[in-house]
Amino acid sequence: MNWCEIFKLELKAILTNPVVVLTIFGGVVFYSFLYPLPYANQTPNEQHITIVNLDKSKVSYDLERMVDATSQIRIVERAYTIEHAKQQFLDGDVRGVLVIPEHFYRDLLLGKSPTLSFAGDASYFLVYGTIVEGLARAGGTLAAQAKVARLVMEGEPIESAAKHHASIDVNMKPTFNVTGGYVNYVVPAVFVLILQQTLVMGVGIVGATIAKRESWARLLARVVCFTGFYYVLSAYYFGWSFDFYSVSRLANPFELFMFGTPFLLSACMIGLFLGMIVPRRELVTVLVLMSSMPLVFSAGFIWPLESIPTPLVWASNLFPSTPAIQGFLKLNQMGADFSQVTHQYFVLLLQVIGWGALVVLARIRNKHTQCND
Repeated sequence: MNWCEIFKLELKAILTNPVVVLTIFGGVVFYSFLYPLPYANQTPNEQHITIVNLDKSKVSYDLERMVDATSQIRIVERAYTIEHAKQQFLDGDVRGVLVIPEHFYRDLLLGKSPTLSFAGDASYFLVYGTIVEGLARAGGTLAAQAKVARLVMEGEPIESAAKHHASIDVNMKPTFNVTGGYVNYVVPAVFVLILQQTLVMGVGIVGATIAKRESWARLLARVVCFTGFYYVLSAYYFGWSFDFYSVSRLANPFELFMFGTPFLLSACMIGLFLGMIVPRRELVTVLVLMSSMPLVFSAGFIWPLESIPTPLVWASNLFPSTPAIQGFLKLNQMGADFSQVTHQYFVLLLQVIGWGALVVLARIRNKHTQCND
């Protein structure tokens, strides 16, 4: 059997298997819309809060208007006591509470620092952060106005007072995630994991479906076919999908190709290995799905690697998703040069060799077992 016939046979085994087709094509396309869709608006806005105004001065009402004018917050309720506001919060009518204390205006005039109390629903960290940011921004604006007014009353020109009301000017510019949203933060990394897991499942299911005793040429044809498919699917993820969700895309396409090659090959080796050792093809999907959550949390983008136990970091680097996520994020989202991801690149090459060696051992074991039978 020549190479052309072998490739035709392998392509037929892949494309006529509905489970494999649904996994590698349907799964990748389906997840490209399913996972980012709930976070398409990036950051929550117009969070509902209640206000307890115990001061009832003109300045306190000005503060209320400032709070309501922010894009993050919308005042929907008022309470006359803190207990009433707390009950509104517990009933789910609002997501946050702002308390303006008594003598708020008086303390401002005396140059004291009145304390604004606010609370937010911290069970959703994006909601909590939005509420705190909006309230802090409104409070900071009012404090700046009061400081400028006091400086003017002391005889300082208004232009100078407006420039020097704070001892430090803060100019915050987010790096790598300019929107501060969830999509830019987690989707690029999760897409890499999706590519790995669907590729491993596809290769493993084909290998577990076909007889265990396969020629090396057939195994090589399988790797070539799946790698070719996933070059196209990777281009779909790193190209059209990133553009669709406005995710930054800074890498050179050739560098992505270079870095992606050992990533795809190592994932193929894992799939070949699983296909050889599992007794039933359904177990391939089970094992891959069970590994997904540990791989996500040990990859270093949700939680810093420095805060993860060292043995877990070592274990996660046995799988291509960990160095691949770190490398792809540096190349594509941070604009790194290829020389800055050489460590991850060589880790992936070592994985290709290591998992390839396990494939050889598994095939020898299967051949020996079948000979004894």
